[in-house]
Amino acid sequence: MKNIGIVGLGDMGSGLSSNLIKAGFPLVGFDLRDDRKKALADMGGRPVDSVGDVGAASDVVFVMVLNGTQVQSVICDDGGLLETMKTGSTIIVTATIKPSEIIAVAPAAAEKGINLIDSPVSGGKSGADNGTLAMMVAAKKADFEAQQDVFDAVGGSIFHVGDTAGQGQTIKAALQGLIGSSFTAIFEAMVLGTKAGADPRTLYEVFCASAVGSNLLKGCGDLILQRKFEKTGSHIGTMNKDIGITMDLAREQGCAMFTTAAARELFQAGISRFPAGDNWSIIKILEEIAGTEVKG
Repeated sequence: MKNIGIVGLGDMGSGLSSNLIKAGFPLVGFDLRDDRKKALADMGGRPVDSVGDVGAASDVVFVMVLNGTQVQSVICDDGGLLETMKTGSTIIVTATIKPSEIIAVAPAAAEKGINLIDSPVSGGKSGADNGTLAMMVAAKKADFEAQQDVFDAVGGSIFHVGDTAGQGQTIKAALQGLIGSSFTAIFEAMVLGTKAGADPRTLYEVFCASAVGSNLLKGCGDLILQRKFEKTGSHIGTMNKDIGITMDLAREQGCAMFTTAAARELFQAGISRFPAGDNWSIIKILEEIAGTEVKG
């Protein structure tokens, strides 16, 4: 049985950890927060004191941190994974970062003889908790196939999207532009219908039954109707960061992203007004402008 490690035990990392343990993998993990390490111990994992300790104890390590700077630090800094992992072991970066940031890490991993897999995920906290994440895996085919059992433990839809680091993050960047734009379109449509006199619950049910019905719509729409805007597992700061990556990539590639750019502005306004809020808290800005409330 492979020894698995994880760096980053937030909402997503905790979900990954739970499913890896359920699948029977011995698991060690590290997080800067003591309460997160205690939660890992409670679910049957073994918390350790440093990133280096994770690497030394593991054949495969998931990196589920917030941004590219943290990924670089965890993997390449003194005491990081490249310093303590064995030749032939594997690092799986499930964090969402810029394609250029994962590409920058790849040569150092190759020099150490460590397999680097670029595999951002989609599905949020519920996907992580339930082991149903969509995984966009970029790696050599042999490296992908060698970790199929590990991917199966945490993912529901697993795609081999390319052979080189950066291809997974590129697909995730495009996806987040679509998701962010979809969120803001949902918010606007629900506010418009409510302001014009439609029953919010009826609006929601019709939208869900239409051609645009989706898990995204069903999930966020229901939370809006219940007025649940915090601690639902989809923090506005994460999406704001991700759409920023999308727009950076668009500028690099010379692509026009009119809809995503407008969504980015709304997310930036949302995080300024509701820094502790989740994505759907943005609808409160539109409600204030329209003088209505989507509730039901």
